[in-house]
Parts: sequence; structure tokens; C-alpha cells
Amino acid sequence: MQKLRYFLFFIATAFSLTTSAQFTISGTVLDSSSREPLFNASVFCQNTTSGTVTNKDGAFSLTLKSGGYDLIFSFTGYGTQTIRVTEKGTLEILLIKEEKRLEEVILTNTFEVKDGWEKYGDFFTKNFIGATPNSGKCILLNPEVLKFYFYKKSNRLKILATEPVLISNNALGYNLRYQLDSFVYYYKTDNYIYRGFCLYTEMEGEDSIKNVWKTNRAIAYEGSKLHFMRSYYDSSIYEDGWVIDMLDEKVDKKFNRVTNPYDSLYYGALDSTLQIEFWYPRVLSIAYTNKKPESEYLKKMNLPKNVEYPISYIEILNTIAVTENGYYYDQKDWINQGYWSWKNVGDQLPYDYWPD
Repeated sequence: MQKLRYFLFFIATAFSLTTSAQFTISGTVLDSSSREPLFNASVFCQNTTSGTVTNKDGAFSLTLKSGGYDLIFSFTGYGTQTIRVTEKGTLEILLIKEEKRLEEVILTNTFEVKDGWEKYGDFFTKNFIGATPNSGKCILLNPEVLKFYFYKKSNRLKILATEPVLISNNALGYNLRYQLDSFVYYYKTDNYIYRGFCLYTEMEGEDSIKNVWKTNRAIAYEGSKLHFMRSYYDSSIYEDGWVIDMLDEKVDKKFNRVTNPYDSLYYGALDSTLQIEFWYPRVLSIAYTNKKPESEYLKKMNLPKNVEYPISYIEILNTIAVTENGYYYDQKDWINQGYWSWKNVGDQLPYDYWPD
């Protein structure tokens, strides 16, 4: 069995509304104590190209396509807030000043690896951005913002960022501003978790390179987790080439076909919120039958060359809700193994990407 490699995204707070074809979220961002407006605070939808900053009155407004989003509010020196939105609304956001305690400073200085980038930079790049062909065309622009900490007793590596991590994805044509909360690697179990929020910006370029990006994005989308979530939402799992199997209740390593993924045992459509929910009690095997796995993936996972389809193995800890644009939550309850765990930041597309 392949070593477990997965990542989790942590979603902080929840705010759920119903959806419409297009909607506007507006409001103000204030200091929680003085209630003074915070000018130039960052407001953006996680993993999208939609973002803005507040004006001198702390006000903001964003118009979004239908679907669900995690709206991120951040300001230097303050704690970040996350609000889940799916419909128009007016928000008052109170950000709290962060004060670093003395014991935190002592712990940080004790465990920091002074030459961390030289020791762990390549490891971080391969596991955070990825080791795929697309990832190979990504450039990490500001590695100096990364701080590395090794905890010998628990045998784990923790990586923090003092500023947003900036990445140019020259394969897909996006600039990424990734607010990395933490990246943690556990040597004992050989798995890692990273948490954070990403804002995408379209790169500028000649029509010829834009056509290359368009093609690469379409290829990256096909068979992706975003593609799967939208197929599930649209009730087109099998029409789109997906096959779902679930681990047998009694026989280890045996998977049985899920003949109807829309059976009420696993699935529910919530008309009032225009989202779906699904949950499976055991590990899933999800295969995408309309493409062959990349040779780089087969080599990485030590798989034979005659493997027909890319397969991901999924453990669902709690019910997953999915909206029209493929956004799903809670993402911390979804654990990847296999093909999707190989696809990291360098192959991910924003939630507002749609193939032609």
C-alpha cells in the first residue's frame, strides 16, 4: 500500500446563505476594540480570482458568481477571519489584534532551523507546490518569508510564513498569493498537512501564451477534485466518466462498486440552500476513466505502466456539502490518498474557473 500522503485545508468559521445566479457581498472591516475602520484590509474569496481591499471607511464590496465561497478577511497585525457565503449579504467584520506571548517567542527561537531553506526548501517545494509537470513550471518568488522549525521530540517539521507566499504558475497562467498558516510534516507517519488561503490573479500575456494556458487549465481540470465535485452536484457522475467503489465492510482491501451514488444512503439534495450533501461510511476509491494517469505519477507511486485510470482513495470524516461551483466543506473532513494527493498547489484551479 502506498504511503499515506494527504493534505487538509482548515476552514475557520461558518456562515451559510442561499445562492443565486450572481450575488454581492458588502460590509465593513473594523478594529474589534475601538471599532475604528481598517483601511486597506484584504478581502478575498479563498481559491478564486475574486478579491478587493477596504476603503478609508473600512468598506468593501464583491460581486460573485453563484456557488459557495470562503471569504477571507486579513489585516497586518490582526487575526484572520473566515466567513462562508453563498448568497448576498451585508457583513460587519471585527478583527482582533494579535499579541505574541513571551513563551511563544521563546519556543519559536528554540526550535527554529537557522538554515531552514537550504535544508528543507526542496522538500517543501515538492510537497506544497508539487512534483508534477505543471508544478515544475511554478516559481516561488519569496522563499525568505518561510521559517522552518524542527521538533525532535515529536519528530515533525513545521513551516510558517511571515508574509503571504507568492508563486507564479507559468503552466496555468496564474499568480498566487498564498496566506500560509502552517505546513506540518510528520516523519513517523510520512504525511503532511497544510492550512491556508489562496488568491489567484490572471497573468498577462500574448494571445499565443494565453491559448497555452487555456489548454493547460482544461487538462488540469479534467479528472480533478474540482471536476468531481461539480459532476456530483450536477448528477452526472457516470456520464462524466467517474467510477466510485467503497471498501468492503468485512473484507480488507476489497472494494465494491457504488451502483447509485445518489441513493439516499449516501446523498441528499438540499433545495433550500441549493447544495448537495454526501457521506460514505468507509474509504472510497474514485477512478476517472476518461484519461490515463501521467507517467510521472506512476513513477512517483511505483505503479506499473499498464494502470488504466488515475485513482484516488478518500476518507470522509463527516458529511460533505457541495455547491454549484464545486466548493465543498468542511474540507478538513476530506482526506486524500492516491492521485489527488499528488496534485498540489501547482495543479489547482480557482473555484471561479470554468472550462469552455
